[in-house]
Amino acid sequence: MDWGKKNRLSQIIKPDTGRTVMLAVDHGYFLGPTHKLEVPEETITPLLPYADALMLTRGVLRNCVSPETSVPIVLRVSGGSSIIGDDLSNEGITTSMEDAVRLNVAAVALSIFVGSDYEQQTLMNLAIIVDMAEEYGIPVLAVTAVGKELGKRDERFLSLSCRIAAEQGASFVKTYYCEDFEKVVGSCPVPVVIAGGPKLETELDSFKLAHSAIQKGAKGVDFGRNIWQNPNPIGMIKAIRAIVHENASPEDAQRIYDENK
Repeated sequence: MDWGKKNRLSQIIKPDTGRTVMLAVDHGYFLGPTHKLEVPEETITPLLPYADALMLTRGVLRNCVSPETSVPIVLRVSGGSSIIGDDLSNEGITTSMEDAVRLNVAAVALSIFVGSDYEQQTLMNLAIIVDMAEEYGIPVLAVTAVGKELGKRDERFLSLSCRIAAEQGASFVKTYYCEDFEKVVGSCPVPVVIAGGPKLETELDSFKLAHSAIQKGAKGVDFGRNIWQNPNPIGMIKAIRAIVHENASPEDAQRIYDENK
């Protein structure tokens, strides 16, 4: 990697632990005003001091985040479909690299849909974005999304998706947790962070998910709904930070959460 690209990635994945707590608030690009994200600024602002990076779209960044923030930005640059459309996997590139540079982002993020009808399209999107980003030394996060028709979140499918993303030139990959997750990480030559996915039933479920992923090689988490849809979001993100950066157990994280109610 060039110096600039290494520097940007080190803003996200902290050098002292080699891990990251990313806060995902990009859901509106296909869900619209989803629960607890109806007014993005009100949700984002209290959580910013505890996030290692913020993942969102350019519209929410410009309108809902103070430009005085020092939190690195991971900018979503893919989209083009909605929750009421025929196929969520039908995505294109929505943001130019010049605009990403204007916004001073630390990385850009794009979804790929391996196994869907739009597999080739989204993989070509990734290849194009990697080429564009390399000109400016900007890391690319490949998000191994799963369309409605794909219930697969097993080790073979996620290993395939993550490896293809790395082969296309992604600097790091966001994927789901699964059984035998260490095999997913072991076969992917770039850092892997895990998605929280749909909101889990209890806080402890989220803590166990994060802890297991970290113990099996994940370089961090990119959680959204399991943090900001929780009635105690600050307690939630503090507890997740303890797991990621301090190797706290799920039970320790639960105590941190309870203490911060």
